[in-house]
Amino acid sequence: MIDSTRIETKGTDANLSHEQALARLAISDYIMLTKPRIVLLLLIVTLVPMYLAGPEAPNGWLVFWTMAGGFMAAGGANALNQLVDRDIDHVMVRTRQRPLPDGRMTPFQVLLFGLALSVSSIVVLWWLVNPLAALVALFGLLYYVFVYTVLLKRHSTQNIVIGGLAGAVPPLVGWAAAANEVAMLPLLMVLIVFYWTPPHFWALALMRQKEYRAAGVPMLPVIAGAGETHRQIVMYSALLLLMSLLPVFFRLLGPLYLGLSLMLNGVFLWDAIAVWRQPSNANIWRLYKYSLLFLALLFLAMGIDGLFFTVPPTAINFSFRLPF
Repeated sequence: MIDSTRIETKGTDANLSHEQALARLAISDYIMLTKPRIVLLLLIVTLVPMYLAGPEAPNGWLVFWTMAGGFMAAGGANALNQLVDRDIDHVMVRTRQRPLPDGRMTPFQVLLFGLALSVSSIVVLWWLVNPLAALVALFGLLYYVFVYTVLLKRHSTQNIVIGGLAGAVPPLVGWAAAANEVAMLPLLMVLIVFYWTPPHFWALALMRQKEYRAAGVPMLPVIAGAGETHRQIVMYSALLLLMSLLPVFFRLLGPLYLGLSLMLNGVFLWDAIAVWRQPSNANIWRLYKYSLLFLALLFLAMGIDGLFFTVPPTAINFSFRLPF
């Protein structure tokens, strides 16, 4: 339940009635459940494939409903994740101020909100976009909640690696929404996000290693140690660079993307090597912050390249459509 004693009455809030302040806090808590900063990044990697999927820009309403459905799917999954992980969130300093561990919301409220968003997302995508986009989003949602959150997170050091597939689904949703098919390029985008995920989250785990240990979460730094985590970060960063070049190898993206990708990946790999050779908090934090910027910029580079590059007939490609 919402604790009204937490409501500050300084500045502009002094003019709010008690009921208005309660409502404002409740809305803020519901938004927090969706993890909006993470969702924003996922929407970027959903949007860019929509504009690469065909020779013409997608219809504005199609983009709107795809973004709305994607937001609800990711937000619903994040809310259900926090429901399952409320005991972990209560232990960790980074998450103990979330609505559930802080006691501002009940588990039933979070369950209802998460289910409402999740079901609404599939309905919106199925009826207002297309069934293929809805099914892909449903796969990502269920995979995140049940495979990653329930099965992997508390039981495997590879939780982020295997579970990262859920976060890699948005490019497929965007492409399926615009083209009603699955093709080679969005699958390569999935690989890029998949290999981006471990170094991004392991950097965070290195900074929060003591908290993860206290919460009993077997993140790689907790079980294998910091040194092994540093080496794994470099390895996955190198693989990320290779995955990022595959769209050019298959002739699905052009030289502009190639140049931008090499620059972005070069900085990423440089920061990863810095973490390995000089594992200071400053280097780890720089890698973590840059990894967020990297993914958004890499996908924007794909979108910019698509404005100038025409896929040649010699491109290696395929497509899959639902039979209905």
